[in-house]
Amino acid sequence: MDKTDQAVNLFKQSYSCSQSVFSVYAKELGVDMDIAQKIAGAFGGGMARMGETCGAVTGAFMAIGLKYGKTDPEDKAAKEKTYDVVRKFVDRFKSIHGSIVCRELTGCDLGTPEGLNEFKEKNIHETHCVRYVKDAVDMLERLL
Repeated sequence: MDKTDQAVNLFKQSYSCSQSVFSVYAKELGVDMDIAQKIAGAFGGGMARMGETCGAVTGAFMAIGLKYGKTDPEDKAAKEKTYDVVRKFVDRFKSIHGSIVCRELTGCDLGTPEGLNEFKEKNIHETHCVRYVKDAVDMLERLL
């Protein structure tokens, strides 16, 4: 099973979008799967259901940072590489979906009971979010 299928499978098991994207890169990038799930756990639903940056996107950012991020404060090249790859990811994601903002992508404000109810009633998890998880991992496969 490739990473895209793994991420979609995790998402369908009720892991958040951010957990599903980030965790499929954890082992190869030196992070325990349980730790990766915990790190990414707060970013689902546009960061704790606040509808901000899509969790599939933030999960991708975490994977990019883990791969290219700096550990030495003087390593300006690593910082620039990380930012460059993130910008490329965002450009690609926006070109397909028009936004990286959860509430714009889902059409719901998950931070309100009404918006969360609408999200569930319309099954947006399956009709929209699975695609965002899949596309995020597909893009990462090309960028990492």
